Amino acid sequence: MRGDYQQLVDEISAALAAPATLEDRDFGLIAFGAHEGDDDLVMDPVRTRSILQRRSTAAVRAWFEAFGIARAKTALRIPPDPAAGVFKGRICLPVRHRGIVHGYVWLLDDGHLTDLELGGGGTPPDPRIEQAMESAAGIGALLAAEARAGAEVGDLLRALLVSRPAERAAASAALREGLRSAADAPLMVVAVTPWGVPETDHAPLPNLPGLLAACALPAANGPGDGADTAGPAPSAAAPPHRATADTPSLAALVRLRSPSSWAAAHTVAEHLLRSPRAGGGLAPSGTEARTLPGAAGLGTPVRELSALPAAWQEALAAARAARAEPRLGPVAEWSTIGSYRLLTGLPPAEPDATVRPLLAPAHSELARTAEVFLDCAGQAGRAAQALGIHRQTLYYRLGRVEKLTGLDLDEGGDRLLLHMALKTARL
Repeated sequence: MRGDYQQLVDEISAALAAPATLEDRDFGLIAFGAHEGDDDLVMDPVRTRSILQRRSTAAVRAWFEAFGIARAKTALRIPPDPAAGVFKGRICLPVRHRGIVHGYVWLLDDGHLTDLELGGGGTPPDPRIEQAMESAAGIGALLAAEARAGAEVGDLLRALLVSRPAERAAASAALREGLRSAADAPLMVVAVTPWGVPETDHAPLPNLPGLLAACALPAANGPGDGADTAGPAPSAAAPPHRATADTPSLAALVRLRSPSSWAAAHTVAEHLLRSPRAGGGLAPSGTEARTLPGAAGLGTPVRELSALPAAWQEALAAARAARAEPRLGPVAEWSTIGSYRLLTGLPPAEPDATVRPLLAPAHSELARTAEVFLDCAGQAGRAAQALGIHRQTLYYRLGRVEKLTGLDLDEGGDRLLLHMALKTARL
């Protein structure tokens, strides 16, 4: 099917005598035509980056979307903006099917398309534009068909991941039929959290090696029993790096070359994190307003489809840990998240009463000091260096922590309680 896209893009390039690229509606590159000529400026930095990195940046996306391309039903002309790296003007052909935009065809305008009539406002379009829009409609039909096929397998994946143990055999058999021969390869589940659910129609899967299926799932879904795995309610002082129980996450199924070769899963995770649907949520009031990044997690490779629900829980736990602890992410593997392997599996609970005073916003600096001290295995020198403070300042703060909580930081049990409470608050 990807060859069909290339053929249609080449048809548009030939009809308008201009180099064309095809991107999906998330600005991921699908196909591009030949860019001929010896002029170094035949492509501007935006197009070069799109081809080399297979995706446009968020700033470029915002620039183009400001011209209404997502709502357009006819070709649009977009002027150059050297400040944004857009040295050449564009003609954008919206790729639609049954009224739904699935992508965009972009044509570089080096000046010879300036007088081309695009249509609209009662003026008929140039016949070349009509021909190009017919090819764009063909692309839209292909993208819609691909989206439907991917959605069907994604639905089968979702059914398995939320199935109860008694239903797992039937759900595995249905997914095996949908995956065909790919079901026999080593597989890995990638979780991205949070994930903004798109409109009711389905977008096609990105053209990434090994990506077989994807579906959105509530973060609260447990393996077969609906258990809430979203973690305890956040305290006021906890860093806001968590997906709440009603925040969807994305599950992506990736085929690996071998159980020990995870490159395809990492590539998929990194690509999905660049999607505008990844991340979201704002820092709480009283802190700098900003959008929080998403995070991705990788579960253990599996050979049996029936093991995918457990692998999904591992991947989601790793993603939540990476969101709580930026040093683990933005892509974390289940085997590397340490104590979060235990904490992400615990049911929601209020912070322990002894630790609750420390989690108040007024004591956020003390909470961070205590957490870094415990992360450094109680080694004062390492903790003071990590915090950038004098050792005596560290001792003073730890003394205040003990007075607030009533805990004795010379006692292993008290240290463990405090450490786990602080980590749980992060989730």
